[in-house]
Amino acid sequence: MSGFFKSSIGKKVAMALSAFFLMLFLFQHFVINSLSVLNPDTFNEVSHFMGTNPLVQYLIQPILIFAVVFHFIMGFVLELKNRKAVGIAYTKNNGAANSTWMSRNMIWSGLAILAFIILHFIDFWFPEINTKFIQGDWSGVHEGVDGYRYFHELQEKFVSPIRVGAYIIAFALLALHLWHGFTSAFQSMGVTAGRKKVLQNIGRAYAIIIPLGFIFIALYHHFNHH
Repeated sequence: MSGFFKSSIGKKVAMALSAFFLMLFLFQHFVINSLSVLNPDTFNEVSHFMGTNPLVQYLIQPILIFAVVFHFIMGFVLELKNRKAVGIAYTKNNGAANSTWMSRNMIWSGLAILAFIILHFIDFWFPEINTKFIQGDWSGVHEGVDGYRYFHELQEKFVSPIRVGAYIIAFALLALHLWHGFTSAFQSMGVTAGRKKVLQNIGRAYAIIIPLGFIFIALYHHFNHH
Protein backbone atom coordinates (compact mmCIF):
# COMPACT_ATOMS: atom_id res chain seq x y z
CA MET A 1 0.00 0.00 0.00
CA SER A 2 2.81 2.45 0.87
CA GLY A 3 4.47 1.67 -2.47
CA PHE A 4 1.23 2.52 -4.29
CA PHE A 5 1.02 5.99 -2.73
CA LYS A 6 4.68 6.64 -3.58
CA SER A 7 3.95 6.06 -7.27
CA SER A 8 2.71 8.78 -9.64
CA ILE A 9 -0.74 7.18 -9.83
CA GLY A 10 -0.86 6.80 -6.06
CA LYS A 11 0.03 10.45 -5.55
CA LYS A 12 -2.72 11.52 -7.96
CA VAL A 13 -5.26 9.32 -6.17
CA ALA A 14 -4.20 10.75 -2.80
CA MET A 15 -4.47 14.24 -4.27
CA ALA A 16 -7.96 13.44 -5.55
CA LEU A 17 -9.09 12.03 -2.18
CA SER A 18 -7.92 15.14 -0.35
CA ALA A 19 -9.71 17.26 -2.97
CA PHE A 20 -12.99 15.37 -2.37
CA PHE A 21 -12.69 15.90 1.37
CA LEU A 22 -12.00 19.61 0.96
CA MET A 23 -14.89 20.06 -1.49
CA LEU A 24 -17.22 18.33 0.97
CA PHE A 25 -16.00 20.61 3.76
CA LEU A 26 -16.42 23.66 1.51
CA PHE A 27 -20.04 22.70 0.82
CA GLN A 28 -20.74 22.15 4.53
CA HIS A 29 -19.07 25.48 5.36
CA PHE A 30 -21.21 27.21 2.73
CA VAL A 31 -24.43 25.71 4.11
CA ILE A 32 -23.63 26.91 7.64
CA ASN A 33 -22.58 30.39 6.48
CA SER A 34 -25.78 30.67 4.43
CA LEU A 35 -27.70 30.48 7.70
CA SER A 36 -26.17 33.84 8.66
CA VAL A 37 -28.24 35.37 5.85
CA LEU A 38 -31.38 33.30 6.34
CA ASN A 39 -31.59 33.12 10.13
CA PRO A 40 -28.89 34.65 12.39
CA ASP A 41 -30.17 32.85 15.49
CA THR A 42 -29.92 29.46 13.80
CA PHE A 43 -26.47 30.40 12.51
CA ASN A 44 -25.40 31.18 16.07
CA GLU A 45 -26.78 27.89 17.40
CA VAL A 46 -25.14 25.79 14.69
CA SER A 47 -21.84 27.67 15.00
CA HIS A 48 -21.79 27.15 18.75
CA PHE A 49 -22.54 23.46 18.33
CA MET A 50 -19.73 23.04 15.78
CA GLY A 51 -17.37 25.17 17.83
CA THR A 52 -17.85 23.22 21.05
CA ASN A 53 -18.45 19.70 19.77
CA PRO A 54 -15.47 17.51 20.84
CA LEU A 55 -15.74 15.36 17.69
CA VAL A 56 -15.43 18.44 15.50
CA GLN A 57 -12.75 20.16 17.55
CA TYR A 58 -10.47 17.21 18.30
CA LEU A 59 -10.97 14.91 15.30
CA ILE A 60 -12.50 16.60 12.24
CA GLN A 61 -10.64 19.89 12.66
CA PRO A 62 -7.16 18.29 12.78
CA ILE A 63 -8.07 16.10 9.80
CA LEU A 64 -9.20 19.20 7.90
CA ILE A 65 -5.94 21.03 8.62
CA PHE A 66 -3.95 17.97 7.55
CA ALA A 67 -6.00 17.69 4.33
CA VAL A 68 -5.39 21.36 3.46
CA VAL A 69 -1.63 21.09 4.02
CA PHE A 70 -1.42 17.71 2.27
CA HIS A 71 -3.44 18.86 -0.76
CA PHE A 72 -1.26 21.88 -1.41
CA ILE A 73 2.04 20.13 -0.77
CA MET A 74 1.03 17.24 -3.02
CA GLY A 75 -0.13 19.69 -5.67
CA PHE A 76 3.24 21.42 -5.67
CA VAL A 77 5.07 18.07 -5.76
CA LEU A 78 3.07 16.88 -8.77
CA GLU A 79 3.50 20.25 -10.47
CA LEU A 80 7.27 20.23 -10.09
CA LYS A 81 7.47 16.60 -11.18
CA ASN A 82 5.37 17.23 -14.29
CA ARG A 83 7.35 20.33 -15.22
CA LYS A 84 10.62 18.47 -14.80
CA ALA A 85 9.43 15.44 -16.78
CA VAL A 86 7.56 16.99 -19.71
CA GLY A 87 7.78 20.76 -19.31
CA ILE A 88 4.04 21.36 -18.92
CA ALA A 89 1.86 22.31 -15.97
CA TYR A 90 -0.10 20.19 -13.54
CA THR A 91 -2.00 16.95 -13.97
CA LYS A 92 -2.33 15.66 -17.51
CA ASN A 93 -5.64 13.97 -18.28
CA ASN A 94 -6.63 14.48 -21.89
CA GLY A 95 -6.19 16.87 -24.81
CA ALA A 96 -9.22 18.99 -24.03
CA ALA A 97 -8.23 19.49 -20.40
CA ASN A 98 -4.62 20.26 -21.32
CA SER A 99 -5.69 22.96 -23.75
CA THR A 100 -7.43 25.07 -21.11
CA TRP A 101 -5.70 27.97 -19.43
CA MET A 102 -6.84 26.76 -16.01
CA SER A 103 -5.38 23.28 -16.39
CA ARG A 104 -2.01 24.86 -17.18
CA ASN A 105 -2.11 27.27 -14.26
CA MET A 106 -3.56 25.32 -11.34
CA ILE A 107 -0.36 25.98 -9.40
CA TRP A 108 -0.92 29.76 -9.45
CA SER A 109 -4.57 29.65 -8.49
CA GLY A 110 -3.59 27.17 -5.79
CA LEU A 111 -1.01 29.58 -4.37
CA ALA A 112 -3.56 32.41 -4.36
CA ILE A 113 -6.12 30.20 -2.60
CA LEU A 114 -3.48 29.16 -0.06
CA ALA A 115 -2.84 32.83 0.69
CA PHE A 116 -6.59 33.30 1.18
CA ILE A 117 -6.77 30.31 3.53
CA ILE A 118 -3.99 31.84 5.62
CA LEU A 119 -5.97 35.11 5.73
CA HIS A 120 -9.11 33.18 6.68
CA PHE A 121 -7.25 31.41 9.47
CA ILE A 122 -5.98 34.75 10.79
CA ASP A 123 -9.48 36.22 10.59
CA PHE A 124 -11.47 33.38 12.14
CA TRP A 125 -9.55 30.28 13.20
CA PHE A 126 -6.70 31.84 15.20
CA PRO A 127 -9.07 34.03 17.28
CA GLU A 128 -11.20 30.94 17.99
CA ILE A 129 -8.15 28.96 19.09
CA ASN A 130 -7.10 31.84 21.33
CA THR A 131 -10.56 32.21 22.88
CA LYS A 132 -11.23 28.53 23.51
CA PHE A 133 -7.86 26.91 24.11
CA ILE A 134 -5.77 29.75 25.54
CA GLN A 135 -8.35 31.84 27.38
CA GLY A 136 -10.45 28.77 28.14
CA ASP A 137 -13.72 30.47 27.16
CA TRP A 138 -16.12 27.98 25.55
CA SER A 139 -19.26 29.96 26.40
CA GLY A 140 -19.75 31.35 22.91
CA VAL A 141 -20.78 34.73 24.30
CA HIS A 142 -19.14 38.14 24.17
CA GLU A 143 -19.53 41.21 26.33
CA GLY A 144 -21.94 43.69 24.78
CA VAL A 145 -23.47 41.12 22.41
CA ASP A 146 -26.88 39.54 23.00
CA GLY A 147 -26.84 35.77 22.67
CA TYR A 148 -23.96 33.95 21.00
CA ARG A 149 -21.17 36.04 19.45
CA TYR A 150 -20.70 34.28 16.09
CA PHE A 151 -23.08 36.31 13.92
CA HIS A 152 -21.78 39.59 15.35
CA GLU A 153 -18.16 38.55 14.73
CA LEU A 154 -18.97 37.46 11.17
CA GLN A 155 -20.50 40.83 10.35
CA GLU A 156 -17.55 42.67 11.91
CA LYS A 157 -15.14 40.86 9.58
CA PHE A 158 -16.93 42.16 6.50
CA VAL A 159 -17.05 45.85 7.43
CA SER A 160 -13.80 46.61 5.61
CA PRO A 161 -14.22 46.91 1.82
CA ILE A 162 -10.58 45.86 1.41
CA ARG A 163 -11.20 42.56 3.19
CA VAL A 164 -14.42 42.00 1.22
CA GLY A 165 -12.54 42.70 -2.01
CA ALA A 166 -9.85 40.17 -1.03
CA TYR A 167 -12.55 37.56 -0.37
CA ILE A 168 -14.20 38.22 -3.72
CA ILE A 169 -10.92 37.83 -5.61
CA ALA A 170 -10.08 34.66 -3.66
CA PHE A 171 -13.44 33.04 -4.40
CA ALA A 172 -13.22 34.01 -8.07
CA LEU A 173 -9.87 32.19 -8.22
CA LEU A 174 -11.37 29.29 -6.29
CA ALA A 175 -14.12 29.04 -8.92
CA LEU A 176 -11.46 28.74 -11.66
CA HIS A 177 -9.55 26.18 -9.61
CA LEU A 178 -12.67 24.09 -9.03
CA TRP A 179 -13.73 24.38 -12.69
CA HIS A 180 -10.81 22.17 -13.68
CA GLY A 181 -10.06 20.43 -10.38
CA PHE A 182 -13.49 18.85 -9.84
CA THR A 183 -13.39 16.77 -13.04
CA SER A 184 -9.65 16.17 -12.73
CA ALA A 185 -10.12 14.59 -9.29
CA PHE A 186 -12.68 12.10 -10.64
CA GLN A 187 -10.47 11.28 -13.61
CA SER A 188 -7.60 10.53 -11.25
CA MET A 189 -9.89 8.00 -9.56
CA GLY A 190 -10.47 6.26 -12.89
CA VAL A 191 -13.95 7.47 -13.81
CA THR A 192 -14.92 6.30 -17.28
CA ALA A 193 -15.10 8.65 -20.24
CA GLY A 194 -18.83 7.97 -20.58
CA ARG A 195 -19.49 9.76 -17.30
CA LYS A 196 -17.15 12.63 -18.02
CA LYS A 197 -19.82 14.93 -19.46
CA VAL A 198 -22.10 14.48 -16.44
CA LEU A 199 -19.21 15.12 -14.05
CA GLN A 200 -18.19 18.21 -15.99
CA ASN A 201 -21.69 19.64 -15.68
CA ILE A 202 -21.84 18.88 -11.95
CA GLY A 203 -18.36 20.27 -11.46
CA ARG A 204 -19.11 23.48 -13.33
CA ALA A 205 -22.30 24.00 -11.34
CA TYR A 206 -20.38 23.45 -8.09
CA ALA A 207 -17.54 25.73 -9.24
CA ILE A 208 -20.00 28.55 -9.97
CA ILE A 209 -22.66 28.23 -7.26
CA ILE A 210 -20.46 27.71 -4.18
CA PRO A 211 -17.96 30.56 -4.78
CA LEU A 212 -20.76 32.93 -5.87
CA GLY A 213 -22.66 31.98 -2.74
CA PHE A 214 -19.71 32.90 -0.54
CA ILE A 215 -19.29 36.19 -2.42
CA PHE A 216 -22.97 36.98 -1.90
CA ILE A 217 -22.65 36.27 1.84
CA ALA A 218 -19.66 38.61 2.15
CA LEU A 219 -21.41 41.39 0.22
CA TYR A 220 -24.65 40.89 2.15
CA HIS A 221 -22.96 41.37 5.50
CA HIS A 222 -20.88 44.27 4.22
CA PHE A 223 -23.95 46.22 3.12
CA ASN A 224 -26.20 45.11 5.98
CA HIS A 225 -23.83 45.63 8.86
CA HIS A 226 -25.47 47.14 11.93
